[in-house]
Amino acid sequence: MMISKVKNAMTNLVGGMMPHGHHHHNHNHHGQSCEQDSLPPRFPYNRPEFLDLTPELLQYSTEHASRPVLALKRGSRLPWKTGYAEVINAGKSMLNEDQASCEKLFVKKPNSKHRNSTLLEDNRDGTGIPLHFWGVFDGHAGSGAAIMASKLLHRIIRDRLEEICHLLEDPAGVPPICLAKNGSPYQVDAKKGAAQEPEDPDSVSDSTVRFHMEKVVSLENLVMGVIETAFTQMDDLIQREKASYAISGGCCALAAIHLMGKLYLANAGDSRAIIVRNKEVIPMTNEFTPESERQRLQYLGFLRPELLGNEFTHIEFPRRIQHSELGKKMLYRDHTMTGWAYKTIVEDDLKFPLIYGEGKKARVMATIGVTRGLGDHDLKVYNSNIYIKPFLSCVPEVKIYNVEEHKHGPDDVLVMGTDGLWDVTTDREVADAVSAYLSCCDPSDPMRYTLAAQDLLMRSRGVLKERGWRLPSEKLGSGDDITVFVIPLAGQETET
Repeated sequence: MMISKVKNAMTNLVGGMMPHGHHHHNHNHHGQSCEQDSLPPRFPYNRPEFLDLTPELLQYSTEHASRPVLALKRGSRLPWKTGYAEVINAGKSMLNEDQASCEKLFVKKPNSKHRNSTLLEDNRDGTGIPLHFWGVFDGHAGSGAAIMASKLLHRIIRDRLEEICHLLEDPAGVPPICLAKNGSPYQVDAKKGAAQEPEDPDSVSDSTVRFHMEKVVSLENLVMGVIETAFTQMDDLIQREKASYAISGGCCALAAIHLMGKLYLANAGDSRAIIVRNKEVIPMTNEFTPESERQRLQYLGFLRPELLGNEFTHIEFPRRIQHSELGKKMLYRDHTMTGWAYKTIVEDDLKFPLIYGEGKKARVMATIGVTRGLGDHDLKVYNSNIYIKPFLSCVPEVKIYNVEEHKHGPDDVLVMGTDGLWDVTTDREVADAVSAYLSCCDPSDPMRYTLAAQDLLMRSRGVLKERGWRLPSEKLGSGDDITVFVIPLAGQETET
């Protein structure tokens, strides 16, 4: 029974999508699909605002047969001379489910008038601490979550940073461990605390030594925590607003935040970012897939077997087990293991594995191929009442790159792309291609980074031949939506 469910799940995983962001299924795959159909979209479907597309160009961009490349217009200007290009998939979904955002905002102390107003557009009066944001959002099962995240995630991060703005204004200081209600540092009385503790001959009674036992948290670790909690807040907001709006599907989210000389790369999903410096590759993300997060997922299934709905086993086997193999020994691994061992097959092992498949075909509960991202609150195993969301994490991994520590030339860049780019092109190939392209470009041409993004994208898309989209090597090109930012690391020096 489960095998037929899986076949049907694979067949129905990709459905048609209406322009307003609904995702229609022939079956009730999402628990609220009936109600969702009658709700207005949270944001109408569109491509990123900075592309400034006419309705005709928007329509042209959806042509799967020709897969036209959309890029920044000459004369358009993004912060840091950022380059951008995108292309639609080869027919996997009706619309391009990727989204992107590139914003310059300002972090300032919340004043009393706006203290309770959040998610406001930036007033761009130029005061406060500058914050640059780039985001790529790879949507699946509809584009509603990706569109919403592209419109709001940077504002949530800005709002959270404003709560600690007084600490950001003193970068040499150490963030206080405790804040009073008004946000000022709160220091506990050491003597009072000592008097309440029982006498212990081994205890530290000297308050100065006691103070030094406190953990010191750096300002950049505080910013990292702000970004992590902002992703969680974004995910919670999507869930809350689904009561009033149609917000289809989910999305992987990759964001780059530049604040006070440091780049914070936050990744939840399988998009990727690399820095190319002096033609060398510095990976800035790890992908989160059923294979890379196998032990986390298996451990959750082990701790809370009710989440597996009596249909799945948390144990992994190299292949499906036949009923005739009961009592025999088979290779397996569980959440405690990196290697493999043999176990005697019991009835429970005949259930479908929580994680099944290899590489890009690996799936959680035979349904989804990424394990971190935003949205997907209604996603269920096909034809069942088993929710997949408990196994999906919205928390990103954050890595920090200190821009000010290095001297960057005009060809040193941060490349951010959805998995459509990286599925057929390695980090090294991307670095070589972007370095070669930029070395042939006029260093003063403001379009050079967009042209480099366009070149990268066309390398992964390939050329349409009789047997589909092909690379020069005749290997299959990427049939997925592809989104690419090429961001010059010396770009902040060009900001006025």
